[in-house]
Amino acid sequence: MTALSTSTIIGVIGAGTMGAGIAQVAANAGHDVLLFDVAEGAAQKGLGQISTGLDKLVSRGKMTQADKDSLVSRVKPVSDLQDFAPCGLVVEVIVENLDIKKDLFQQLENICGPDAILATNTSSISVTSIAAGLSHPERVVGMHFFNPAPIMKLVEVVSGLATSQDVAQCVHATATQWGKHAVYAKSTPGFIVNRVARPFYAEGLRVLQEGAADIATIDAAFRECGGFRMGPFELMDLIGHDVNYAVTNSVYAAYYNDQRFLPSLIQKELIEAGRLGRKNKIGFYDYADTAPPVHVSTARSIDIVPAGVRVTGNVTPIASLVTALKKSSLSATIDENDGTSVMIQVGAATLMLTDAQFASVKSQQSGIANLIVFDLALNYVTAKRIVLAKATQASEQALNDAIAFFQALGKEVSVIKDVAGLIVMRTLAMLANEGADAVFQQVCSIEDVDTAMKGGVNYPKGPMEWADEIGIDTIYTTLKGLSQTYGEDRYRMSALIIKAHALASNFYSLKDKD
Repeated sequence: MTALSTSTIIGVIGAGTMGAGIAQVAANAGHDVLLFDVAEGAAQKGLGQISTGLDKLVSRGKMTQADKDSLVSRVKPVSDLQDFAPCGLVVEVIVENLDIKKDLFQQLENICGPDAILATNTSSISVTSIAAGLSHPERVVGMHFFNPAPIMKLVEVVSGLATSQDVAQCVHATATQWGKHAVYAKSTPGFIVNRVARPFYAEGLRVLQEGAADIATIDAAFRECGGFRMGPFELMDLIGHDVNYAVTNSVYAAYYNDQRFLPSLIQKELIEAGRLGRKNKIGFYDYADTAPPVHVSTARSIDIVPAGVRVTGNVTPIASLVTALKKSSLSATIDENDGTSVMIQVGAATLMLTDAQFASVKSQQSGIANLIVFDLALNYVTAKRIVLAKATQASEQALNDAIAFFQALGKEVSVIKDVAGLIVMRTLAMLANEGADAVFQQVCSIEDVDTAMKGGVNYPKGPMEWADEIGIDTIYTTLKGLSQTYGEDRYRMSALIIKAHALASNFYSLKDKD
């Protein structure tokens, strides 16, 4: 199915920030756009918002004045829904209320031509429910943009039970023509992004709840070790706890209180205290002008680095760490063995990548007294920070040797309390687990999980491709460790991961085999 031609008139209902943004995207692609809002003067205000935003691009030399004027001229505020009669695509961006949306779509069905596509930008309401009761529910589809629409690349194309495949394909092609990264999704709670992203917040909150590290240090681990643009607490403050907590509760309720989506009492308490984040200058962080500086827990500098480093075992999960080691001035012996977990001997310390057992339990079971576990990094060459935890049995000398080793590689080191899976590893495992379940349940494809998480929430790498990179065995072992440690249904493993592990496959090659 081909994209809508630029001669197709696009209608946008709702002229707030998101609606105005979608109107701008469509106009920028060459369409004439009709912009409507029930609030008097709101459509004109939305057009003004578009114009003001584009003025900034012109002032920075990223757009000519002529192009700006041409784009703005293609957006026309209208005051009556009847004006949408000639539209080939109408996108609603109104309040998240099912009854109000259903009433609107019933009106549009009687106003627009029989071939017009009726799209909803809903982020939380079932597309199937919105279309129910219409004479032609097959032309209703989700077209979920992310805020700000002109900048964020992702569009989730969501099919309800009755949505025509041709309609979904046309919207997908149109979004792609508009410069977006479009993905297909089934109309299930949270679609792709709002479902798969839950562990990003949940695991950070869990580490905080267990007292393993403070807020600033957890965020720093996500940014400087995991490569994420923001840590979960920074991002929740930015989104607003009222909004983020409401989405979590919505997904939790929609999945019949599945423990994997369990909301956090920590976030609930913030809301009860009225600490909503940046919007009122207090959340996890204090944004007042008089707020003290944020402190990230960082180990003191240790000058003496033990001579000689020995790496043995399966280095696949830490391949970039081996690269960093080879580039350093440290003397190292590397003995690759795919059959055993990787270990790094440095002075008195035995370093191991976390497998989601407590370091103290791993030490007891393995007989390695001076065990120090370290966290996963997106890329150990470029990572600015490494997170460590010591087994209770380990000596302070072993911990200092481990700190000195990573400092010699140019890293800041944060030592946290012994917690299962540390920070980045447990989060990636749970992101990949949720993505795998979405794929297994036919919500979307493996590729679309990765595209959605990179384009919708700016992840540095898709969770499925990242899992493939470090090996499904690593994800399998981590999830098994989390499940054994906590004994909670929250950490149950996706059947797709169990299958991939049994076949000694990864996600993308499993797709090719199937």
